[in-house]
Amino acid sequence: MKRFDGQVVIVTGAGRGIGLRIARAFGREGARLALLDIDEAAAEKLAAELADSKVDALALRTDVTVGAEVRRAVDAAVRRWQRVDVLVNNAGGFPKIKATEDIDDEEWEQIVRFNLSSTFLCSKAVLPIMKRQRSGRIINMSSVVARGAPVTVTSHYAASKAAILGFTRHLAREVGADGITVNAVAPGTVATERWKSLRTPEQIEKITANIPLRRPSEPEEIAEIVLFLASEPAAYITGATLDINGGLVMV
Repeated sequence: MKRFDGQVVIVTGAGRGIGLRIARAFGREGARLALLDIDEAAAEKLAAELADSKVDALALRTDVTVGAEVRRAVDAAVRRWQRVDVLVNNAGGFPKIKATEDIDDEEWEQIVRFNLSSTFLCSKAVLPIMKRQRSGRIINMSSVVARGAPVTVTSHYAASKAAILGFTRHLAREVGADGITVNAVAPGTVATERWKSLRTPEQIEKITANIPLRRPSEPEEIAEIVLFLASEPAAYITGATLDINGGLVMV
């Protein structure tokens, strides 16, 4: 028997990068998958790939910063499978590195919505379902920049990822009695296709020289941590953040 046989898992930002690896890993372990992504073609491509492996998957074009679209996607998953066991709030990111004084008001709000508000909206949408079931797992993707400043990103991204940790702890306390656990994962440097494409070999060498393990993580390694938090052995873990950064930040 596979670890997640019959369970329904929603993954946001599932079309590429870490989200794609998370979806694949849950699929291999028997889960049924709702794949949420604003890039409909990417979500459809992954759903077709999973279907070839006999995984029941539903691609849902969703802007996770819009409450109505999130609710529509969650409703579609519930209509198909009648439950939601795991939510992985993976969608997020930032456009490019820039100084705080160069971030305009609209971009600040956009990045906060993309990283933080999406986590709130998706969690809010699944909570009534999980409460009825008296069970559920919510896993929020944060970042090493929420723990310190070992890498240069942007202030709006760092602020939103740090806020996810506070949201995770509060929600975990709020819904623990309902049988729901809420945890976060804070990756460091992850060797996604996008990360590698934006850097020269020399830049990659310089970045990895500052990591105690002397390499970035692979997206599949982050996916396995997410699966652990959703699994039965992690049933007594809630309100926690697992730091997966190769020793870049130790707390």
